[in-house]
Amino acid sequence: MKRFTCPSCSNELHFSNDGCVVCGTDLAFDPARLDMVPAAGQTRCANAEVADCNWLAEPGERFCRACRHNRTVPDHGIEENRIRWAAIELAKRQLFYSLIRWNLPLPVDDNGPWPALAFDFLTDETDADGKVKPVLTGHANGLITLNIAEGDDAEREARRTAMGEPFRTLVGHMRHEVAHYYWEVLVRNTDALDQCRRLFGDDSEDYGEALQRHYANGAPNDWPQSHVSSYATAHPWEDFAETFAHWMHMVDGLETAWAYGINAGQGALRFDPYAAPGAQSVIDAWVPVSIAINAVNRSLGQPDLYPFVLSAPVIDKLQFIHGLIAPWRA
Repeated sequence: MKRFTCPSCSNELHFSNDGCVVCGTDLAFDPARLDMVPAAGQTRCANAEVADCNWLAEPGERFCRACRHNRTVPDHGIEENRIRWAAIELAKRQLFYSLIRWNLPLPVDDNGPWPALAFDFLTDETDADGKVKPVLTGHANGLITLNIAEGDDAEREARRTAMGEPFRTLVGHMRHEVAHYYWEVLVRNTDALDQCRRLFGDDSEDYGEALQRHYANGAPNDWPQSHVSSYATAHPWEDFAETFAHWMHMVDGLETAWAYGINAGQGALRFDPYAAPGAQSVIDAWVPVSIAINAVNRSLGQPDLYPFVLSAPVIDKLQFIHGLIAPWRA
């Protein structure tokens, strides 16, 4: 992500800021400019108060470019719900920053060639007998469902540990689930489908059975040789989604690192990773940065921030993802 400063006094800002702590200027993020602007005379998103959204509303709309895609939101009159939802919305805005940078399609209705991209943020339900019916995170026909329990750091960490995952974040969830949507948009019924199947496998394999098998048996021991994560082995759709999300991790991470001058000994090497000529150029720049960041984490007694190794087959898959996205950016 780029680096933000106050337009009035040049003080350092964060992506989530709605005001400058130094000069007191009220600020908002303008998705049309992808930058912070003075909020005076502008219309803030209607979710500013209830979900801490700091984006400007779309012209003629109540909501911003990201919040317009919400179909169902939790009861924010319950403070726990509001806090969790606000954390999720921040991650969604980070997702939309990348999608806007790539100029990927973001339909809000079903009137075009693709289904609308929509979000349901739900809470677990308890029936009359006290039995909890959990909400499962997933995607179907453009609708992304997320259990707002993921917005609680302790709950998310507990789930990460229980699942044996090295990496579990809200923005990771967002990037993974939206990847399923873009498989529908950019791969299904396109010329890219055959190549996608050669790289990721036959997506016609029964999805439900594949997931049951994965949760029962786990991933093959040799999964790092051809997959970016163990979950990517569950089904070709999950391999695509994990790889797509990983591409977003690297590109956004590299832009952020360079925005703060973290070069990891690469000298003057700089380019816009969102307009990279190929996946290899991003990988070559990102790997030294990730090694440096991991070393800093270890020196502070923290686990690796980037606990991944990229094999040759994974790099081929990342190049495929880049090839899908690059034409939209142009």
